[in-house]
Formats: sequence, C-alpha cells, structure tokens
Amino acid sequence: MVIVDTTVWIDYFAGTVNRQTTWLRRAGGVAASGRTDLILCEILQGVRRDREFSRIQSRLLNLDVFDSGGIALALAAARNYRFLRTKAYTVRTTIDLLIATFCIEAGHELLHHDRDFDPFEEHLGLRVLHPA
Repeated sequence: MVIVDTTVWIDYFAGTVNRQTTWLRRAGGVAASGRTDLILCEILQGVRRDREFSRIQSRLLNLDVFDSGGIALALAAARNYRFLRTKAYTVRTTIDLLIATFCIEAGHELLHHDRDFDPFEEHLGLRVLHPA
C-alpha cells in the first residue's frame, strides 16, 4: 500500500502538477492509495470552504484510512526521534514523525513532497515511492 502524505494531497486537490500528483492521477487517484488519520486531519484542517470540506471529507472517508495512534507507535516514534537526533537531525513535526514511523512499522511506501522525510528513508529504512 502507498500512503500519500498531506503535501501531495494539498497539491492534488489544488490542481498542482508535479511528479507526485501525476503518479497519483495515473494510479487512479484517491482509490489507489491509503492515508492515516493524521493525514486526514492535516488535509481537512487546511480546507477553507464548508462545501469543499464536505466534498473532500466524503471522498477521503470512502477509502482506506489507517488508525495511526496507540502506545506501540508512540514508543517506536520516540525511538526513531532519538535515533535521528544521534545523526544530527531534528524532526520538525511530530505528525511527520508519526506518519513516517507508521509506514516503517506497517511496511507501507510513502509518497511525499517533503524533505523532512528524507532522513527516515536514509537512516531508518522508510520505503519512499519516487515517481519517474
């Protein structure tokens, strides 16, 4: 399963064309991917109009939304944070930390447009989809 990060969804819904959104469109759009509850929250909190909020919420809730919380994930994320600190990298957002750790733990690939995930790929084995 490919988990699509908020950065790609924002571009997708805005009509931005880049390698990530092109892959998402070619792969069948929202039906071809997964998202986590945290990604769902990030997407929806950025929507300004009520009508658009309802439309996007409806589209996303009809598809796989993974529960990414829990004690086990929190502990794994904290360990990943501490490990990356030993590599002189400070994770900028807790949500990115949790999303990356969820993908690592569950064996999902991540499609993103955010350099903050690069250390997870380089040092922790995060599988990232790199569209051509």
